[in-house]
Amino acid sequence: MKVIDIIQNTGKTVFSFELLPPMKGNDAGKLFQTIEGLTEFDPKYINITTHRDEVEFKEMPDGSIVKRTVRKRPGTVAIAASIQHKYGIPVVPHILCGGFTKSETEHVLIDLNFLGIKNVLALRGDGVKGQHVFQPEKNGHANANLLVQQIKDLGQGKYLEDDLKNNAPLDFCIGVAGYPEKHFEAPNMEQDLLYLKQKVDAGADYIVTQMFFENRDYFDFVKKCREAGINVPIIPGLKPINLLNQLTVLPKIFSIDIPMELAKALAQCKTNDEAAKVGTAWTIQQAKELVKQNVPSLHIYTYGVSDNVKEIVKAVF
Repeated sequence: MKVIDIIQNTGKTVFSFELLPPMKGNDAGKLFQTIEGLTEFDPKYINITTHRDEVEFKEMPDGSIVKRTVRKRPGTVAIAASIQHKYGIPVVPHILCGGFTKSETEHVLIDLNFLGIKNVLALRGDGVKGQHVFQPEKNGHANANLLVQQIKDLGQGKYLEDDLKNNAPLDFCIGVAGYPEKHFEAPNMEQDLLYLKQKVDAGADYIVTQMFFENRDYFDFVKKCREAGINVPIIPGLKPINLLNQLTVLPKIFSIDIPMELAKALAQCKTNDEAAKVGTAWTIQQAKELVKQNVPSLHIYTYGVSDNVKEIVKAVF
């Protein structure tokens, strides 16, 4: 089932969450445990992240430095298919511009279609570490609206090869990302909204937001989107804090603010368990207010931790 149909036809706020594929060399056991800890709360769909190749420099025994390219979390398509088959829950694998060519993207979408997966989240993704300006792969997409357009073209049976015959359309529901506090590369919020509208105009069906910790940021963002002519559903993304260092790490990585009240409470914590209790209570408060305002879905970024998510969903739904 498509995400857009789920959120438009359910008639109430639904629950969804996001998972990371296992690190290379690990099996899917822990990931399945996370899912099984949350299935009783009837998640309507599950996002699966995708990760590009990374460049590493390794020092050899002789003192020389060797450059190597690795993908630390392979297997997004396989994991997505196994989850949908095993649990009967629609999955939403992420499709990236960064690290992938148009041809590789087309092949992934063909595979997903063969596997019965009808939802994707189209993202530009991050650049290579140390790269100050995002650089697409040769014959890749420079931004997400072009990626959305490629996916929509496949929905019309338009493949990269013009001479293909009997082209079967690949009909996907497409989600894209939105940033209530502005994408860190955008010069201002107005420009960021123009970029977002380009993705929607290209064919995106809905928006899921970057994490935020102040609901006012989400409500203001939705208002600005509507004023800019962006009328698709906007799903709030929540991240429960569960580690002490996330007080400083999350703002640095995601260019977001931690409200003063939450920051003060976390600063008083001595252990990760204490931080997790504070983070869980804060997210429960956020979630209850959002549900009261009839948001389409509560989308929770788990990062492989399910206990606090279970507590949140149990308190809210």
